[in-house]
Amino acid sequence: MGWLYVVIGGLFEIAWAMGLKYSEGFTNVPMTAFTIAAIGFSFWMFAKSMKMLPIGTAYTVFTGIGTAGTAIIGMLFLGEPAGAANVFFLSLLLLGIIGLKMTSKE
Repeated sequence: MGWLYVVIGGLFEIAWAMGLKYSEGFTNVPMTAFTIAAIGFSFWMFAKSMKMLPIGTAYTVFTGIGTAGTAIIGMLFLGEPAGAANVFFLSLLLLGIIGLKMTSKE
């Protein structure tokens, strides 16, 4: 169950990162409210996972999901660079996340 909390929290980390972009410096009130709610929920899920998982591995997976997910969305939908080097290093990040998860005893 702890890993489910990490994954959900990581997905909401992607949501709040995107919300920050569209909150227009916190001047778009509905998007700002969404962003703040997503931040709270993301960290609440991560905090719940800490009752069951080692912090180092869980935090790496949590932030990795947010980092990789936000980068992928940026590349696919927002016109951000998706060159060979970007994809290579993003793949390394994802392999590291998967490796840490697979070697965890939880």
